[in-house]
Amino acid sequence: MEADERSIYSQSSHIPGRVERLMVNFTGEYIKQGQIIAYIYSPDLVTAQEELFEARKVADTQPQFFNAAKEKLKNWKLSDNQIAQILQSGTVKEELPIHADVSGYVTEKMVNLGDYVNKGKALYQIANLNSVWVLFDIYESDMPWVRKGDEVVFTIPSLPGENFKGRISYIDPVINPMTRVAKARIEIGNAGLRLKPEMFASGTVKAKQPIASEAITIPKSAVMWTGERSVVYIKNTTSNGVNFVLRDVTLGPSLGNGFIVKEGLQEGDEIAVNGTFSIDAAAQLAGKPSMMNPEGGPAMTGHNHGGMKMGDDKGTGGSDHSEMDMGDPGLENKTDHSDMNQRMTATATFKNQLKQVLSAYLELKDALVNDNAAKSNAAAKKVLSALEHVDMKQLTDKKAHGHWMTISKEISNSANSISKISDIKAQRDHFKHLSAHLSKGVKLFGVDQKIYEQFCPMADNNKGAYWLSTTKEIKNPYFGEAMLTCGEITDEM
Repeated sequence: MEADERSIYSQSSHIPGRVERLMVNFTGEYIKQGQIIAYIYSPDLVTAQEELFEARKVADTQPQFFNAAKEKLKNWKLSDNQIAQILQSGTVKEELPIHADVSGYVTEKMVNLGDYVNKGKALYQIANLNSVWVLFDIYESDMPWVRKGDEVVFTIPSLPGENFKGRISYIDPVINPMTRVAKARIEIGNAGLRLKPEMFASGTVKAKQPIASEAITIPKSAVMWTGERSVVYIKNTTSNGVNFVLRDVTLGPSLGNGFIVKEGLQEGDEIAVNGTFSIDAAAQLAGKPSMMNPEGGPAMTGHNHGGMKMGDDKGTGGSDHSEMDMGDPGLENKTDHSDMNQRMTATATFKNQLKQVLSAYLELKDALVNDNAAKSNAAAKKVLSALEHVDMKQLTDKKAHGHWMTISKEISNSANSISKISDIKAQRDHFKHLSAHLSKGVKLFGVDQKIYEQFCPMADNNKGAYWLSTTKEIKNPYFGEAMLTCGEITDEM
């Protein structure tokens, strides 16, 4: 929310001189038109008054000199009444009062006592807040639906329980190259001055663009992005049961929480709406076509610890494999990763240990949000430490054990890389991989806490990337301050 730019006024000094007194001393103060706001001492003003007195002596014979002396003072915004008072007093005034040209609130104080100012120097910025601008971000994908004149219903967090309405009066003709959004503006009256500049607002546009009756729409949570491709998973029923098959789709404009589908789906097709990332992960591990590997390929499995410390001989704080034959070459084949989208049974102890890994991960995420590579290093080391204390003896089911072995190895590799590099771009590349596998772990075993999976389609060179958060608020770890709020919630766990 901003002040209406058309009602912002720069109050300037009309004469050069030194600021002797300031009658308005802080921002936020209300001033009325005509109010004295400062006094200026001006040697030029003293000289001009002396010239006026001299010209008055010859006013009868040479009135042009007298009129010229008065005009000089008028050019400095002295009124006829002020000039008459000077002539009546017969004495030179060393200080000139500066009167406010408009009424409003001081939004910026630009001078201090004792400052020397030139003619035209701004002293205060004054804004009339009887009307304000409410500015909304419009993503590129939403641009086709937003038009000048559309009604927007919006809310303000600091005024809970109230809805406000307005119509879009202006849309930026260009898109911000950093945030990839354009601004839409609403002008709204501000009776009682309840709406204040810098307040946050969120709104919904009631788009007028009609949707064809035969158009197919799907929820945003059903769509996965990879580069220029958009994919969904179609339900496929066979004699062997139900599975999901990858299919490319061509998307049309965004519809709030959904998309119009131009190509790729037919009426009656059943698609996965939630948990698509888990389905894709299972397909990838099973060697089936997936988002990142549309042709399919060998499943990524195996139980090589990769040097990761998984426990000690005493079995405390880690996994003791003396009771589980990890050297069995057939164990890898016995672990079927195709069901990695199904919740596995885990003890409360294991969930709590996994929660500690998640807690360290969230510190890492916050460090990337704040563009802090050094804190990212430290947080990645915490992830590794928490991972070492996950006791796999808590997973007695072989499938669950096999899944966690695969996931933990990938988390460890990514966290280890982040802990050793200082380039934040490279850290974010590894964070993408870490997030994908930790997300699998949280979905598989749970942490007895609501977790939001969030997605930025512009991350990883527009291939898109996910991350986890404990709040609905979007704070993008892949772009940090440059595009802090770019993203959306795609799943809840």
